[in-house]
Amino acid sequence: MNDYPQSLSAELVSLERKIKLLLNEHSLLKDEITLLKQENETLKVELNSKDEKLDDFQNKIKISKIVGSMVTDGDDTSDLKEIINEYIKEIDKCIVHLGE
Repeated sequence: MNDYPQSLSAELVSLERKIKLLLNEHSLLKDEITLLKQENETLKVELNSKDEKLDDFQNKIKISKIVGSMVTDGDDTSDLKEIINEYIKEIDKCIVHLGE
């Protein structure tokens, strides 16, 4: 009969140790999830920023193609390019302002 209480006590100690290990692992996993969520949000913001920049560059390319395809005299073309470049700069400023 004496072995029974000692055996039960040993099992209880073992169970407590396992519970502590599981709780510790649970805590570590919760911390990892929190970090991964933060990283995910950061990556989403970065992706949106890059998408906006890509759209901006695509618009610049379209405008450049339009300017390049226009058939005008040499003087008119340079004036037109200068005007369009000024528009592009103003549009870029607006985009930056909207992004703030």
